[in-house]
Amino acid sequence: MKKITLMRTFRARLAQLLMAGLLVMSFPAQALDAINTTFFGNLAIKGYDPVAYFVENRAVKGKAKFEHEWMEANWRFSSKDNLEAFKGNPDKYAPAYGGYCAYAVSQNDIAGIEPEQFTIYKGRLYLNYNQSINQKWLSNRDSYITDADRYWPELLKK
Repeated sequence: MKKITLMRTFRARLAQLLMAGLLVMSFPAQALDAINTTFFGNLAIKGYDPVAYFVENRAVKGKAKFEHEWMEANWRFSSKDNLEAFKGNPDKYAPAYGGYCAYAVSQNDIAGIEPEQFTIYKGRLYLNYNQSINQKWLSNRDSYITDADRYWPELLKK
């Protein structure tokens, strides 16, 4: 089981690296990792603090000394308080759709993110690929969320 998980992780990271810079990436014949991570270090949200989005309403880089593994990804936090808050309720702070671009998921696909392009809506953190995609996301957010919620479980199986 561990070997299969490592192979899935390696394949997903390799594909992410090869497809960097493209708006939407497809993995037609391989399983998708539940959490979008960096190729090196397996960092969720590119090392940004998921709790800071909620308490500071901004993207804040996490620190290696405040790192926690959850769902086979490494999460970084800017403070011990934020780390403890996450440990107490990770589902509250983890981004929707595993930290992949929320708009891309609404289009039945995946894409990376810029951690600064985020929205907190109804207690959920949504991340997007870039500023223009974030603006598009905001223009019809409820509809995109409905679509993304429908597509997300199946995207994990691709």
